[in-house]
Order: sequence, then C-alpha cells, then structure tokens
Amino acid sequence: MNPRKRRRLVFAVAMVLAGAVGAFAVVTVLNKHVLYFYSPSDLAKEHVPAGVDFRIGGLVQKGSLKHGPGTMVHFVVTDGRATVPVAYVGVLPDLFREGQGVVASGALDGSGIFAASEVLAKHDERYMPPEVVDALKRAGRWKEGGS
Repeated sequence: MNPRKRRRLVFAVAMVLAGAVGAFAVVTVLNKHVLYFYSPSDLAKEHVPAGVDFRIGGLVQKGSLKHGPGTMVHFVVTDGRATVPVAYVGVLPDLFREGQGVVASGALDGSGIFAASEVLAKHDERYMPPEVVDALKRAGRWKEGGS
C-alpha cells in the first residue's frame, strides 16, 4: 500500500471513529433529558424508581380534587383501569377540571405519590394530548369525537 492510500485509510478510519464517538455522546445526553410518558396503567405495570422524572397523563378523576394550604393541590389521574395520586404546588391552568384530560411532569416520591412540577390541561374543547388519547384507547375509555 502506498503512502497516499495509507493516509486516506487512516483518515477514513478516524472519521468513522469520530462519528461513532459523537453519536454515542448525543445518545447519552438525550437519554438523560428525555421525559418518558406513562399512563396510570403503564405505571402500575412498570417499576419507575422514585426521583426519576417522567410525564403522566389521563383524566382528572371526578371528586378527587382537594386544595391544601397555599397553592398545594392534590388530585388523582386515572385512565379507567388504574389511578395515580398527584400532589402539585402552584397555580393550575384555567382549563384544569375534574373529568378533563391532563398531563403532568414530575417524579414519584418515596410513598408512591406523583410530585408534579408542571401540570398541563387540554387547551380547547376538542383537543386531547396524543399520549393521553393513546392511553385512554388502550384502557378502553376513549370516546371518539371529544372528551
């Protein structure tokens, strides 16, 4: 092999290795910042350790909304098969109501309560987040045409 071909081969191998290292770095960073979505049924099936951030979605169970001191709020998210208690400190969105779709970001605490850092409610009368629609369809609770 002449020196010119050897340099090209070394350059090609170096580029492949650099690309592999770059791809590994991107995947590693993305895995640390991805928020997984779970329905209450998914959460009952899979063990998610306390303190791991994720999103939960479903319907706010009727009769479950309780206001605590200050801006503390407790409610239950359900998909019709399973329920997850949620605690949130903050101002709820204007469209937040019992029986309506909700997506909350946060983590489970040691006692199994979902400590929400953010609560999102559906933004108009017909819209439901796609993840919540999929979870409700899997649970057999989705009605075509709206809430």
